[in-house]
Amino acid sequence: MDKLKHSQVELIVKTMIDTAIKNEAYFSELDAVMGDADFGVSLAGGFRAVSKEWESFDMSSIGSFLLNVSSVITRNTGGCSGPVWGTLFMRCGMAFRGKTELTLEEIITALKNAMDGISKRGGAVVGDKTLLDALNSIVVSLEESLSESEMLLDAFKKAAAAAYETRELTKGWVAKRGRQSFTGERSKGTYDPGIIAVGDMALAICEALSAQ
Repeated sequence: MDKLKHSQVELIVKTMIDTAIKNEAYFSELDAVMGDADFGVSLAGGFRAVSKEWESFDMSSIGSFLLNVSSVITRNTGGCSGPVWGTLFMRCGMAFRGKTELTLEEIITALKNAMDGISKRGGAVVGDKTLLDALNSIVVSLEESLSESEMLLDAFKKAAAAAYETRELTKGWVAKRGRQSFTGERSKGTYDPGIIAVGDMALAICEALSAQ
């Protein structure tokens, strides 16, 4: 696989839906440690809405599809998760306007744009112990794979592993943004639910693409 096709992008989003719903209670339990215990419920609610409205989406291009996903996520995901995850899909959708397949380089550029959008929206930066750290791990890994001319699926697998490992790399950090940041030093030794969600979704996506 040297390019990501429209059907595979759809599979990626469906896998994200399944992962969010499957882990609704688990993600909320993680959030309960230092937050308000609603992350899993909010995320699953947003992705359930995506699944419900799926048939109405404009599938003429990857960009239009992801922009539709963004709109639904933003409207239906509670708390700060709606703007964050909505921005992720919106920035990627904007980058992929009119496209029916994607190269690794295009994916990297879109993810960087998405990270920039999330940062501007919520004020978080890499190092603040948020999902941006997991997304950054993905981007750094994908850039390494691009420089080594690796096939797309191999690049995805390495990036997913990097995203998953971010949970342990950041566990000892003090959270500087989000609900956990309100607890200050007590956030050390805890997992950030957003980082966990990105890592779990990344691994599930690779499994789904490999099974095609």
